[in-house]
Amino acid sequence: MCTALAASVFLAGCSGMNADSLLSAGSNLASAVSLSDTEIVQLSDAACKDSDKSSKIAPAGNKYSKRLTKIMKGFGNMDLNGQKINYKVYLTEDVNAWAMGNGCVRVYSGLMDLMNDNELRGVIGHEMGHVALGHTKKAMQTAYAVAAARDAANASGNNIATALNSSQLGDMTEAFINAQFSQSQETSADDYSFDLLTEKKMNREGLVTAFQKLAELDGGESSMFSSHPSSPDRAAHMQERIDASK
Repeated sequence: MCTALAASVFLAGCSGMNADSLLSAGSNLASAVSLSDTEIVQLSDAACKDSDKSSKIAPAGNKYSKRLTKIMKGFGNMDLNGQKINYKVYLTEDVNAWAMGNGCVRVYSGLMDLMNDNELRGVIGHEMGHVALGHTKKAMQTAYAVAAARDAANASGNNIATALNSSQLGDMTEAFINAQFSQSQETSADDYSFDLLTEKKMNREGLVTAFQKLAELDGGESSMFSSHPSSPDRAAHMQERIDASK
C-alpha cells in the first residue's frame, strides 16, 4: 500500500504500480523524508541545472540581467544556508520566481515587467525566506518522493541525484517549482522578507504593493504564490508591520 507521504502527494498514482515498484518507491519515499542538507543541495543542483536547460536564460548584457544584478546588490554578500546565491532571469511572460536550497534563485521576466525594483526585492526576499526557513527542503523532499514513487532507483555513491534518470529528474524539478506552501509558511516567508529588507535598510513598502499587484492577477489567486492567505491579506499584514515600526 502507499506510504502516508505518498498518499498525501499522489494517491491516484499508486493504484497502477506493481508490488516490486511499490517496494522500491516505499524505500525511496522513506529516504526522501530524511534527506540531509547535503543531499538537498545535490538534488537542488541537479534540479536547477535541469530547469536552466529547458528555459531561455537572459544573457549577461540583457536588460533584465542588468536590472536583476542591480536589484541583488542590495542584499550584499549574504548566502542562503551557507550556499552562495546564484541568480538568473528566465525570459518568459510567466509571473514567477523561486529559490532552491543550493542558493539557486530564478526570476521570470514576466514578473520583472509587472513589478518595480522595490517590489522585486520584496518578492525575492520572500523566496529566499522559504529556503532560510527550511520550507524548500520539505518541498524538495516531497518532489523527490514524487520521482521516487515513479520507481527511481536507490541512490548509490556519494550523490543522491545520480539515482534519478532524466525523466525522473524532470518530474522532480517540475514538482518542486510548482510546489504550494502552507499558510503559515507563506506568512513566515513574508515576515522573513520584511525583516531582511529592514536589516539591509531597503524599502519595505514594495512588499505591500507587490501583493496588491498580485491580487489583481487571476482574482487574487496568482499562480506565483499560494492563495492562502490571500494577497490582499498579506499586503495588509505587511502594512501593519510597517506602521508598527514607525
